[in-house]
Amino acid sequence: MNVTNLLIPALVTAAALVGCGHEPAELAPADRPAITVKVSPVEVVTSQKSIEVYGIVQPARQSFISSRVMGPVVAVRIQAGDQVRKGQALIEILPQTIDGQVAQAKGAKAQAEAALALAQKNYTRFENLHEQDAASDLELDMARMQFEQAKGAVSQANGAVQSASSVANEAIVKAPFPARVVDKMVEVGDLAAPGRPLVRLESLTGRKVWLTIREADIGRITKGQELALRFDTRPELGNVPGIVDEIVSAADPATHTFTVKVSLSNVDVPSGLAARALLPGDETSRMAVPSSAVFYRGGLELVVIRDQDGTARTRAVTTGSKISDDLIEILSGLSENDEVVIDAPGPVADGTPVEVTS
Repeated sequence: MNVTNLLIPALVTAAALVGCGHEPAELAPADRPAITVKVSPVEVVTSQKSIEVYGIVQPARQSFISSRVMGPVVAVRIQAGDQVRKGQALIEILPQTIDGQVAQAKGAKAQAEAALALAQKNYTRFENLHEQDAASDLELDMARMQFEQAKGAVSQANGAVQSASSVANEAIVKAPFPARVVDKMVEVGDLAAPGRPLVRLESLTGRKVWLTIREADIGRITKGQELALRFDTRPELGNVPGIVDEIVSAADPATHTFTVKVSLSNVDVPSGLAARALLPGDETSRMAVPSSAVFYRGGLELVVIRDQDGTARTRAVTTGSKISDDLIEILSGLSENDEVVIDAPGPVADGTPVEVTS
């Protein structure tokens, strides 16, 4: 027999008597007043034990917005928490340097076009002379080569103008999709540079919960499966339905866990929020007693049982999860043949006679 189960009742009884200012009385079991209570046998319940898993809310799409333009920031048109539409201006960068690059590219284009016009006239002239046998084949080939080179120079100049113009357009940083501003990372006067994040955006819709699943439990999940999700900081939402959208096929080698992405319905919850879900587990047999049979003293979980001789015995137990509103799982401290008192007024001295009422 567990030593703890022998000591707990004695300690509880002694503490109760000393707290009342009396010395413990040596009463024989027959001299103790009987208590009239209801009893319930320990039940063996076969049910599906759920497995609780945890995850984090993530946006369906997240971007760190930067620009290819280098220059000082002259305007910041958004704040963290703002909702923006696609194409809305977020940040403005001083465009003077870029304007100079565009002007240079356009000047080079004009020079190339002028050279092309001259090369075309020269090629036409040598074609006419060649027909009159006044120009050799080599002279005609040289004129054709100069003409083709001039055409290539014009194409190259056009590309330079387009490239400079596209960079110039990035002097105004715009939202690439409808989003919420999570963070702005610059202020007016800061230097923007290629590759430096300026704004962090996340999509307004399409929230997902990224669940972390042990490798032993990943086989319990299939794509398209519906799960009930709960958010501890948002209890008013209750059970939020989610659909398994993606199962990452590779496990984390450090934790041996898989990531499962669950799409949420149209529920507006911020990213980073903790979530949990219940997975269907295996059928298991568990001992259970009525919740009212368990009472707590000094951090201990105690129950009173009716022994075979008709007297009370106090047992320390370890409880598990609630099986229902009325039943709680017992992990240790009881056996299947025990009868527990379900309406005891508190700790009962071992050996107290127990009379059972219907």
